[in-house]
Amino acid sequence: MHPFQELIEKFNQDFDTLHFPSQPATLYEPSEYFLKIGGKRIRPVLCLLGNELFSDLHPDAFLAAKAVELFHNFSLVHDDMMDEASLRRGQPTVHTKYDANTALLVGDIMVIRAYEYLQPIQSNHLSKILGLFNQTAREVCEGQQLDMDYAKKATVTIDEYIHMITLKTSVLLAASLEMGAIIGGAGEHNCKHLYEFGKKLGIAFQIQDDYLDAFGDASLFGKEAGGDIKQNKKTFLLIRALEMANAEQLITLNALLASDPADKVDQVLTIFKDCKVDAWAEDLKQKYMQEALAHLESIAVVSARKKPLIDLANYLMNRIQ
Repeated sequence: MHPFQELIEKFNQDFDTLHFPSQPATLYEPSEYFLKIGGKRIRPVLCLLGNELFSDLHPDAFLAAKAVELFHNFSLVHDDMMDEASLRRGQPTVHTKYDANTALLVGDIMVIRAYEYLQPIQSNHLSKILGLFNQTAREVCEGQQLDMDYAKKATVTIDEYIHMITLKTSVLLAASLEMGAIIGGAGEHNCKHLYEFGKKLGIAFQIQDDYLDAFGDASLFGKEAGGDIKQNKKTFLLIRALEMANAEQLITLNALLASDPADKVDQVLTIFKDCKVDAWAEDLKQKYMQEALAHLESIAVVSARKKPLIDLANYLMNRIQ
């Protein structure tokens, strides 16, 4: 068993090489640029942890992990375009640094490369992994569409939002774990609980992400401060504030959503704090974290093998960036 920090280092050593040919440079240089920005590498490390929960690390787990990371980066490149975001991980987004057409093709080529990494996986696991990967890819796209749909809706419920972020964010975390578990030889019962662990952890992760976008230090978080607020994104915080605001706060909040004053972020954050949505978000995050850990407890392996996953989950829930 390896601590998750050590697995991140192992994965980065394997991943931080060229993934694309040199020509045409107008396509592949932007692709390598985005990958070299880096990231937390949480999804590929979950794939490795899913494998090591049940057996020694297998080379196929690194292939699956690279596929997962490339797919994740594809979704980020396209997500940045749809959100008109100028920064990702503190660096210019692909469509900002280059152009929208290049960014579109960069995302496409990353998906193709992801499938090329999956192709050599041993045949007794490949069909199940491809089925899970394809299902997850479809669900992530569905979640992104719902995210855009919700931006046009006047009201979105917490349940609707949880469904959306489960598709957009959680299923890829869950699938990363299960792909590793499949390679590690896990049975159906254990795979089911590990997948649910990943889903619940993903919801808690998104709550933390929404919180950091609003209340985090932008210099650490690597995104524009209050980016979700500026875009009127339906986040956990905004949905809760709309539910809890008094009549006066609701008038102010709706007026801010319909306009773009220079101090919009500060005004919205004041309402969030007055409605205590920051404390509520922390409680909700802990609720999903406990549900995730309950599924992990139900997995039939010795407790010592679960420790790296528990450590990673705690790290994700207490991160400040």
